Amino acid sequence: MTDLDLDDVQERAPKTADFDAFFAEQAEQQPRQALALFGRRYVLPESLPILFTLQAERLQASEDPDDVRRMLTALYGGDVLDEWAEKGLTDKQLGVLLIWSAAAIRAPGTVSMERAAELYDRQAAGKAQGPNRAARRSKKKPKAGSSGKRS
Repeated sequence: MTDLDLDDVQERAPKTADFDAFFAEQAEQQPRQALALFGRRYVLPESLPILFTLQAERLQASEDPDDVRRMLTALYGGDVLDEWAEKGLTDKQLGVLLIWSAAAIRAPGTVSMERAAELYDRQAAGKAQGPNRAARRSKKKPKAGSSGKRS
């Protein structure tokens, strides 16, 4: 039998990439943004939670308040939707808040509240006009009996 040297065994063991430690170190380097709303202070996460990103995609086609609730919980914690609704938060205010919050998490200080409101208004105007040009062009038009060429 051979005596195994513990150091030799550890050297041959595969190295483990410790993402927990790496992500914690990265988070310490990022300044966290905070906001005040209805007399409460909310501290945003250091980066956009994947749940927020996934819910934002789902919300494009959803009218379910639970989808909105889950998305807000990912950013602000707790069940803030009902609390904010009771205090009179409007649809536009929520949209501006979400635009500002996402920008503040991705690149703090790059989007003011006024700019977030402009972006919301532009987005709302685009939705009011219906599908964008690319979406309209992608729809198949029924083919007529002719090739479209003039005789």
